[in-house]
Amino acid sequence: MLKNIKILSVLLASIFLFSCSKGTTDDDLPQEKTIFETISTSMGYSYLSYALQKTELDVVLSGAGPYTLFAPDNDAIILFLMENGYSSVEEVPTDLLRQLLLNHVMAGQKEYRNFVTGYFQTQANSAVNDLPLSLYINQVSMRVRLNGTARIVQGNVRATNGIIHAVDNIIPIPTMVTFVVSDPALYNLALALTRSDLTVDYIEILSAENGNAHAPFTVFAPTNQAFVNVLSELELSYLIDIDEPTLKATLDHHVLVDSSVLSADLTDNLTLSTLGGELTANVSDDGASLTDGNARTANITLPDIQANNGVMHFIDKVILPY
Repeated sequence: MLKNIKILSVLLASIFLFSCSKGTTDDDLPQEKTIFETISTSMGYSYLSYALQKTELDVVLSGAGPYTLFAPDNDAIILFLMENGYSSVEEVPTDLLRQLLLNHVMAGQKEYRNFVTGYFQTQANSAVNDLPLSLYINQVSMRVRLNGTARIVQGNVRATNGIIHAVDNIIPIPTMVTFVVSDPALYNLALALTRSDLTVDYIEILSAENGNAHAPFTVFAPTNQAFVNVLSELELSYLIDIDEPTLKATLDHHVLVDSSVLSADLTDNLTLSTLGGELTANVSDDGASLTDGNARTANITLPDIQANNGVMHFIDKVILPY
């Protein structure tokens, strides 16, 4: 019953938000309200409206833009407050609240039909280096999910200075773990990091906030195919066939602690000290690569995915201990 009430609440809130914007289905109709004005006059979004005013983002979202806003309704914000021990929006520290809200804003106007799976930038900045945080968008069968948690439930609410998409949950400020568990391309890495017999809790470690427990981190993340290839290389059938000491040593070779190394920081013959041992970085016209102690080379295929506690780079080969 409660589940049905929640679904009805989300639908009603989305309908009211939808109805408050002129031209949601016709690009030729004139727009009359800014993004903030649309939110502030929409039933079910009073908490978001207040939060935007508290952080002075109401001024930003009343400006020229264009912006794309992912708008959580009252239920989503109430759930966030409850889960984090706050009794009201007023209790949330302003700096934290502003960062959280900026993580729901993208520069430019992104139509629902134009969402594709991949990494994009929000208007929030990483605590590590003040660079824009990455946002993982997963678009499957015209369903769009953000950082693995929030889903767009109503799209294309147009305003004079951009567009609004209603979401059913708060989009989390990303850690390394956020991207590993939300991106299907890293499914095998997630399985490896969470194997029950590991003596190290990598999920806890890589969830640490910047400045705590050896954060920031640099993570070299092997893709699913990289794991398939390494199992073939080792003549094994399944991930579980790798013994725990070897798996731990392997995973350690993919993590740098107390450092956030961007692709622009990599140079030829640069030595990188991971938790497991040293790697050598090299740079060519085709991009950067990493060579392990076994003279095996992994190419960085997707660089500079920015979390709030470090940076991640996709690689096409699992780095093995030596």
